[in-house]
Amino acid sequence: MKFYRTICIVIASLIATSGLAFAADKPGEGITVRPIEGTVLEERFQNRIIYRALEELGYTIGEPQSVEYQTIHLALGSGDGDFTTVHWDPLHLAFYEEAGGEAVMTKVGGLISGALQGYLVDKASFDAGITNLGDLKDPEVAARFDADGNGTADLAGCPPGWGCERVIEHHLGEFGLRDTVTHNQGAYNAVIAETIARMQAGESVIYYTWTPYWVSGVLVPGENVEWIEVPYSSLPDGRTDNTVYEGRELGFAVNELRILANNEFLSANPAAAKLFELAEIDINDVSAQNNQMQQGEDSLEAIESHVEAWIAENKDTFEGWIAAARKAAG
Repeated sequence: MKFYRTICIVIASLIATSGLAFAADKPGEGITVRPIEGTVLEERFQNRIIYRALEELGYTIGEPQSVEYQTIHLALGSGDGDFTTVHWDPLHLAFYEEAGGEAVMTKVGGLISGALQGYLVDKASFDAGITNLGDLKDPEVAARFDADGNGTADLAGCPPGWGCERVIEHHLGEFGLRDTVTHNQGAYNAVIAETIARMQAGESVIYYTWTPYWVSGVLVPGENVEWIEVPYSSLPDGRTDNTVYEGRELGFAVNELRILANNEFLSANPAAAKLFELAEIDINDVSAQNNQMQQGEDSLEAIESHVEAWIAENKDTFEGWIAAARKAAG
């Protein structure tokens, strides 16, 4: 009988130890995470890398909400979602503050650094002396970019509800461009596709874009297009972010794409919080993947294969995130 009791104690101990090991290995087991995404398909790459890391920690990824950026922040602030990978810092500062700010959300880590934004024109226009957005205050200069015959420049701009919309609209008023520039808005891919078609037809174009994104792989700065400056730094909401990049006044701050998460979720999930803190993806990797999508590899299956390839190529980095997250969970 004594031998039997000893065997039972040993077995119970092994089961308990095994359970503890599993808990340490999968600290997110039984927890469904509620991510919120933007509406840009090219962001799925970074989203899926983070989702894969969370799944390694045992979390279940709920069906992501896909909404515009202002709504993302409102949802996180109200607790209707747990995190997003597409908070642009400082571009989305107003959205962040309007949704409750640091009282309800935290900007964690620096997922993608060095994201540029600004205005570009075709190289012929730049070489002709149109190097500043303020040049378009002259009706004759603006008419060079008139696509519909109404006499104003057609600026391929930013969809409603995005942070860049606030900046562009501010610039048009601040620099006295309301009478000579039309801000064309709508689904960005449709607006920029029309711009590319005009460019390929030999017409002059002016447009807004950002990096990382595939557009700069087709309209290549320094080759067939050029970044232009703005007259001086001026941002909405009285902000004074540094908008100079490599000595040029681009009018937009250089941004980081950061993971933004609800505070209650972070407090309850130290493993996820540590993952968010450590995760970094090189902006050149994102641009390269986005270019693959532009070349036709844009199905969900293709994007998933890009994610698999990135994880395999960055195995030590990825596994380092996971190990540190497990350790943080205790």
